[in-house]
Amino acid sequence: MASSQSIFAPRYLAMSIGIILAAMAIGFEGLAVTTVAPVIAGDLDGLPLFGWIFSAYLLAQIIGTLVVGRQIDKSGPALLFTIAIVLFAIGLVAAAVATDMYVLIASRALQGFGAGAMYTCIYTSISLSYPDELRAKILGALGTAYVLPSMLGPYVAGVIASQWSWRFVFWGVLPFLALAMALSMPVFRKLKMPNHPDSGEKGVVGLSVLLAIGTGLFLSGLGMLPKPLGIALLIVGLALMVQPLRKLLPAGTLTLRPGLSSLIASRGLFFAAYVCTQNFLVLALTDTKGMSADRAGLIVASAAMSWSVVAILQARWDAADQGRGRNKRIMAGILLMLLGIAIMVWVPAINIVTAVLGEIVTGIGIGLAHTISGTVAFALAKQGEAGKVSGSLQFADSFTPGVAVGIGGAIVAISQTGGIALKYGVTIAMTFNIALILLSLVASARTERASQSPA
Repeated sequence: MASSQSIFAPRYLAMSIGIILAAMAIGFEGLAVTTVAPVIAGDLDGLPLFGWIFSAYLLAQIIGTLVVGRQIDKSGPALLFTIAIVLFAIGLVAAAVATDMYVLIASRALQGFGAGAMYTCIYTSISLSYPDELRAKILGALGTAYVLPSMLGPYVAGVIASQWSWRFVFWGVLPFLALAMALSMPVFRKLKMPNHPDSGEKGVVGLSVLLAIGTGLFLSGLGMLPKPLGIALLIVGLALMVQPLRKLLPAGTLTLRPGLSSLIASRGLFFAAYVCTQNFLVLALTDTKGMSADRAGLIVASAAMSWSVVAILQARWDAADQGRGRNKRIMAGILLMLLGIAIMVWVPAINIVTAVLGEIVTGIGIGLAHTISGTVAFALAKQGEAGKVSGSLQFADSFTPGVAVGIGGAIVAISQTGGIALKYGVTIAMTFNIALILLSLVASARTERASQSPA
C-alpha cells in the first residue's frame, strides 16, 4: 500500500496512533470496570448503589457527547479534547482513591463526560483530517482499538484486582491517556473548522441535562417494574426524553427520515442489539448452562475477534469499489447480525458450538455495519457540521445500547417475577434484540434509497 493511502503515512501517523490509544484507554477502562464493579461495591460497602457505577457513566456521557458535539463546530477540537482528557483523568484518579461509594459514583460521572467528549472530538478529527478514501481505514482501526480490550480487559482487570487492588485498574489507564494526548494534540491544534452560519440552536446544555434526567428516571423505573412507582417513573422519564431527542438528534431520526437521520437511527439500533446480545448471552451461559465466567467470556470474545478482522478487511473492500458498495455492506452487516443473533435466540437449545458460531457471525456483521456507517455519515454531513454529526454517532453508540440493556433487564426481571424460568426470560430478551435488528434493517434500507454514492 502506498504511503499516501495509509493512515500511518507520516502526515497521519501521530494523529492515528494518538486517537487509537485514546480509544483503547476508554474501551479498556469501561470493560475493566464491568469486571471489578462487584469488588468495588463490596469494598466500599455500596452494594445498594451498585447500578449507579454504570448509570452515572452513561448519563454523564450523554451530556458530554451532545454538548461537545455542538460546541466543537464553533471552537474546534483542540481545547475541548484537552478538557475531555483532563476530566477523564481526574475521574480516574478520584476513582482510584475513593473511600466511599458516592465519591466513586461522582468519579464515574467525570469519566463518562470525558469519554463522550473525547470520542466526539476523535470522530470530528477524522472527518476533518482524513480524506474520504482513508476514513474507512481509520474507522476500522479505531473499531479494532476499541474491540480488542473486550478480549483482554476483563481478564487483565480480574488479575489486577485479585493480585493487587481494583484501584490499580484506574491508575493503569493514565499512561495511555498521557501518550494519546502528547501524540494527537499538536495535530489537533492545526485543525481548522469550516466557516458556517450559526444554526441558532439554543439551550443545548439544558436539553442534554433534561435528557440525562429523563433517561435516569426511565432506567430507574425499568428496574422497579412491575411496581406502580416503577411504572410512574418510566412514564415520566419517557416524557422528559422525547423533546430533547427531537431537538438534539438530526431532524427526523425518531421517524426514520431517509438520509443521515435514518443512518443514525439504524446505527443506534443495531449497536444496541449487539451490546444487548453480549450481555444476555453471558447471563444465559453462566446462569442457565452452568458455564464458568471465564469460559463464557472467551465465547463472547469470539465476536470481538471477527469484528476486528472484518473492520480491517472492509477498508480494502471500500478502496476496491471506491465507496460505491458502502450502503450494501451496511445492509449485509445488519443481515449477518440478524442471522447470528437468530442462531443464539433460543436459549434452552444453546451450547458452545451454537454460541461460538452465532458470536462469530454477529461479529462479522457488526464489523461491517458499524465501521461503514461512520464513513457514510461523514460523507452525508453538511459543511460545518462535522462536530454535530460526530456527536450523533457517539450518541448512537452510548445512549441506545444503555436504554436497550435496561429494557432487556426489565424483561428478564418481569419474567422472573411472573414465575417464568430464567432460560425463557433470557430468550424473550434475545427476541427483543431481533426486533431491534429488524427495525435497524428498515432504517438502513431508507438510508440506501435516499443517499447518493459518496464516491
